[in-house]
Amino acid sequence: MDHHHRGKERKRIYLEDSNKPKEHVLQWVAGTQRGNVERILEKDAQELPETRQRELIERFLRDSRAQNKQVEEANHDNKQIDDLLKLLPAAFVWTQTGATTTTTSLHFEPAANFHPPTREARVFSSMTGDLVLDNQQHRICKVKGHLIHDVTFGGGLLGRLKERSSFSLEQQQVGPALWELTAIHVHLEGNALLFKSVSLQEDDERSRFQPEPANITLEQAATSVMSQPELFACSSSINSGPASEGHAACVEKLAKGTGPKP
Repeated sequence: MDHHHRGKERKRIYLEDSNKPKEHVLQWVAGTQRGNVERILEKDAQELPETRQRELIERFLRDSRAQNKQVEEANHDNKQIDDLLKLLPAAFVWTQTGATTTTTSLHFEPAANFHPPTREARVFSSMTGDLVLDNQQHRICKVKGHLIHDVTFGGGLLGRLKERSSFSLEQQQVGPALWELTAIHVHLEGNALLFKSVSLQEDDERSRFQPEPANITLEQAATSVMSQPELFACSSSINSGPASEGHAACVEKLAKGTGPKP
């Protein structure tokens, strides 16, 4: 199964609908080599006026420390994901459960003789679940799993993740040989935070992917996100129930008397 270094890929702009226990954010995100420029449309059921959206972006553009922190956290998480993907063949016993002309479905169980090299690998290798693979490009379309037992650290003194903890990821092809992560669902019950920038409880839907120029600057990314349409909240947010198609279904606001007419 193909894995890659996401940090070196061409960046894209996308719409993100992120739900955490105490925070809901709807925003446009434009990636650059120096961090993501985020245009927050809505936060915790409150729409942000355009002046506030611009103010937050301009503050980020002036804050090199925030930019560096964001890049470092993204690189940290991407390395962990790549390291875990490399463990897939050894960490699990795989069984084919179905196939179509385009995809293959597999079930995975922990391999009894696998010795996880890191704390993250220990959690990862204690899961069972299912994976759908694209036959032609050998890319993961969907993967979901849950812990088969509690995982403790330091006999439980340093942390514990409970048996019902689960995760799921989805990828979609957004261009020729171009795949993007479109859904992230992390529900880890316990008190051990494994990733710097991923909370224990998160539901994240990403859509409307668009290509960006190579080596786009922060300033260009800011212009790009501000040129995207204003939107109402996505119907897949926790407050409004699941979307009928399982992905973010956001509605564009009516034009405010300027710009192209419908």
